[in-house]
Amino acid sequence: GKEAINATYPAAIVMVRAIRNYFLCSGHKVGFKPAGGIRTAQEALVWLSLIKEELGDDWLCPHLFRLGASSLLADIERQIYHHVTGQYPAYHELPMA
Repeated sequence: GKEAINATYPAAIVMVRAIRNYFLCSGHKVGFKPAGGIRTAQEALVWLSLIKEELGDDWLCPHLFRLGASSLLADIERQIYHHVTGQYPAYHELPMA
């Protein structure tokens, strides 16, 4: 998340297709972790969809696909809070955010 350009969809498509080709040739599954820039639950859903469509359900597990972003966790907490209460929390209500 500290770089100017992080995980991009065009680069990810090339990478996951290379992963798929490698699996088809070798039978060995390798994982994928996009680097930074994933800050919202909405963005995470797009990445999950990309992996599901390109690699299939087998890759939707922690040892083959990971999203690592503390700001993503904060957004997921905010979205759950909103779902339960109908309003978004103030900053002091979710201190990690």
